[in-house]
Amino acid sequence: MSRKTLSRRQFVAATALSSAVLITAPYVRGAHAAGKLSIGFWDHWVPGANNESTALVKEWAEKEKVEVQIDYITSVGNKNLVTIAAEAQAKTGHDIFAMPTWWVHSNAEQLEPVNDVMEPLIKQNGEVNGTVKYLGQANGKWLGVPTCLGSQIKGPCSRIDLMKKYAGIDVQEMYPAGSPAKADSWTLDSFLKAAEACQKAGFPFGIGLGETSDSVDTAGAIFQSFGAELVDAKGNLTVKTDAVRQAVDFYKKLIAFLPPDVAAWDDASNNKWLVAGKGAMIMNPPSAWAVAKRDAPQIAEQCWTHGFPAGPKGRFAPFLPYFLSLWNFSKNKEAAKSLLTHLSQPASIERLVNASGGYDLPAFANLTTLKIWQEQSPPKGTLYHYPNPNNHQILSIAASPAPPKIAQQIYFQATLTKMCLRYYQGESMEKTLTWAEGECEGFMRS
Repeated sequence: MSRKTLSRRQFVAATALSSAVLITAPYVRGAHAAGKLSIGFWDHWVPGANNESTALVKEWAEKEKVEVQIDYITSVGNKNLVTIAAEAQAKTGHDIFAMPTWWVHSNAEQLEPVNDVMEPLIKQNGEVNGTVKYLGQANGKWLGVPTCLGSQIKGPCSRIDLMKKYAGIDVQEMYPAGSPAKADSWTLDSFLKAAEACQKAGFPFGIGLGETSDSVDTAGAIFQSFGAELVDAKGNLTVKTDAVRQAVDFYKKLIAFLPPDVAAWDDASNNKWLVAGKGAMIMNPPSAWAVAKRDAPQIAEQCWTHGFPAGPKGRFAPFLPYFLSLWNFSKNKEAAKSLLTHLSQPASIERLVNASGGYDLPAFANLTTLKIWQEQSPPKGTLYHYPNPNNHQILSIAASPAPPKIAQQIYFQATLTKMCLRYYQGESMEKTLTWAEGECEGFMRS
């Protein structure tokens, strides 16, 4: 999920929030929605995954007598984000569009509330996590239905053999397949010691400090495990706190054990690091493991996806959900809501998850223990803990719980990783915090 750094001016145009509160009646699907409908899906990287979403839409369309146009829009070069911006400006385009992370809030004024779809789905499929609520709601309105398509957790993927040999940590024992986690000893302290041991053995952890999302997501989870917030939920500056100082100081220690070029890493760097056999751990969804299955099976056989280390304030993991949102200028809202409901049925979600090889993650609590995560191999059970069964960690997104308009800018300007690098490179703690405070003040004025 590579995203370019955007300017503040671009964000001013992209992050207007709606202040109107709309009350929606419960959604009741008619016998036949009828008419025409268009949907813009994210173009999935997993071969064959698009075929399954197409099949599900076609099955619904035939039953409901609706003519549907499906477009798959790549995130390469941010084409999906460019298309979202163009449709929002023109007030025409697809009826339904796949919105990544922050883009529901960025387009809140032009999205149709879908409380009448979400409330029955939550009753049926279970509650959704706090990050989905944070990103998918504005002023009490649901402005998107969380979809498994493209949704992911960026947790640790460890080399079983290297972690055991050099760090003395058995990741399969901490996170056994088919059983709850036994990870009380998996803390930031033990994580730091493991990073040092693996670096000395010649297999450093592959954790980036660049400006793209993989680097920012990891920093976000580590900051949150210290309770470190640059801006709190009420919009108050909280940069100069002990928690932020602790997080930045921890990163200074960690960076010393990482590859020397991590400041220049992008979202492909950690994948290549793991597949090439150079490191003992990366933070990533199972895409790197899937490539290793194809290109370096001896590496894949030693990979285990598991939970984040716990800090003083808990165990957090980066969760990046996609939403299927309905433009308020759609000409067929009834059909759109019917399709959103169909795609969110348990059987539909399981088909989509299976088609992605277990990469895609449902947001609903009752759908985090599908068989595919127990069965994926090699080694068998390697993805069991990927969807966070048993709620062994808190799913979060970097820069939350700041108001999304501000958090989005902290995220895309990579303020967290820049802070850590400045301090590591010799800047004083107070100067680093003063710089970050000035950045956040600018975001708040935008």
